[in-house]
Amino acid sequence: MAEETVDAAASLDGVLVRFPGRAPLGPIDMTIAPGEIVAVVGASGAGKSTLLRLLAGLEPPSEGVVGRAEGRTGFVFQSATLMPWADALANVALPLELAGVARPEARARAAEALTAVGLGDRLDARPRQLSGGMAMRVALARALVTAPDLLLLDEPFAALDSVTRRRLIEDLHRLWSTRTPRPAIVFVTHDVEEAVYLADRAVVLDATTGRVATGLRSPGALPRPREWRADAGYRAAVEALAAALAETMSPLPVEAGA
Repeated sequence: MAEETVDAAASLDGVLVRFPGRAPLGPIDMTIAPGEIVAVVGASGAGKSTLLRLLAGLEPPSEGVVGRAEGRTGFVFQSATLMPWADALANVALPLELAGVARPEARARAAEALTAVGLGDRLDARPRQLSGGMAMRVALARALVTAPDLLLLDEPFAALDSVTRRRLIEDLHRLWSTRTPRPAIVFVTHDVEEAVYLADRAVVLDATTGRVATGLRSPGALPRPREWRADAGYRAAVEALAAALAETMSPLPVEAGA
């Protein structure tokens, strides 16, 4: 059996994924509680995106069991993946219309979702008319419009400037905290500061072994208070996560003559 329904938002139980010509991912055991935010960090090739695809049901495991609670799953990819010919409203309404929601209701709910991410005045904008940050807000609204119980984010802010990234993370916390019930979120990132700030806990994948190397909890409650990035506890957690990540990475080669 490769998949089962669980009480947790999602889980991986002894999950292993084999790849031709390279080390497998796993086995991995992981449980995501309802309403929990989990960051997944690791070197390139560690299997972070594969882990998200497993949780989404987009890829089956070679061994083990992937469990998901009954409910909807939203997925935001590294790029916004918007339909270029459609305006923001139509892009966000699409998953509702595909689920059989009548167009007037789907468009009304899409307008509410876009307003929630700060784009209530850009409903008729085409993707080419949006900045990178705006396009990612549309993608986030599209993922949230179905009120998912599990939200999967695959480095959606990686290509954005630091100021825009911070604003979107604050928006994500705000949207998460105002939902009842709160969705569980699994967030892939290379940025340890982003991982500590955004998540309840961070999981480090080891690219060499294909397993979870360690898991570290972030201090304090979510959402974060203002100026929390200057807090000593935050800085200590960032350094601890950076050190744990460094232990999973090969040392840089020493140049000849150095």
